Amino acid sequence: MKSTQETTNFAAAMEITSQSFIKPVVFDGVPDLVAAQSTRHGGVSQAPFDTLNLGKSTEDDPSGVQENRRIFCHQLGYSPEQMAWSKQVHGDGIRIVDSPGGSEGHDALVTDVPRILLAVSIADCTPVLICDPVKRVIAAVHAGWKGTVAGLAAKTLMKMQECYGTNFADCRVFIGACIDECSFEVGNEVAVQFDDPFKRYDTGRRKYMIDLKKANAHQCLELGVPASRIEISPFSTFIHHEHFFSHRYDKGVTGRGLCVIALNR
Repeated sequence: MKSTQETTNFAAAMEITSQSFIKPVVFDGVPDLVAAQSTRHGGVSQAPFDTLNLGKSTEDDPSGVQENRRIFCHQLGYSPEQMAWSKQVHGDGIRIVDSPGGSEGHDALVTDVPRILLAVSIADCTPVLICDPVKRVIAAVHAGWKGTVAGLAAKTLMKMQECYGTNFADCRVFIGACIDECSFEVGNEVAVQFDDPFKRYDTGRRKYMIDLKKANAHQCLELGVPASRIEISPFSTFIHHEHFFSHRYDKGVTGRGLCVIALNR
């Protein structure tokens, strides 16, 4: 029998069909903002990277990845040259972005500059998009289990407050598709780093199950982001691997998706 989580995710997956991205609804009503999480549909890459692989760090044909990025960005009204990104290291580094282009060692990007598409790469880790519509500041966060333990989502919100005067109560947050609790089994060495509300011991598997979505949402709630302004994606990269790239499901040989956000002006 499917769990409630799996049943909800299955129903949600029926709405994806062949879309190349999903759009958060929590940002509806925020003027001049674009935000999206890519799926694996609508690109040119061949298996096992089929089809919309946006990851440059994979063994896919670079020309195919370049074309996929062009397709994806064009659908959002941007070009790949307007993207800001970083080589992610599963840490808690935060980059204040003032121009497009790459960097290294940052797992969160923050800006108040229009027409820069902040992008984090995803294939099971948790993407978190944040918007402060009052101060007109945005952020994109890559929170794997290490980044979640390090409190990267909370640290990013605090960086927005420090640098731009963000009021947490004004913020809107999207926690995107990632590996869900029912699929993310870990050993004791990982589980011990999570508080009890975010882990469950599965006696059948003899493993702990970790809820990354819940843990990241809790960080935002603790700082004062209203629950009504936090959207948690019903999709799972692992369960819905036909729609999203999953590093764990595909045993490391897979593509990468992007979760992006930008101020249009």
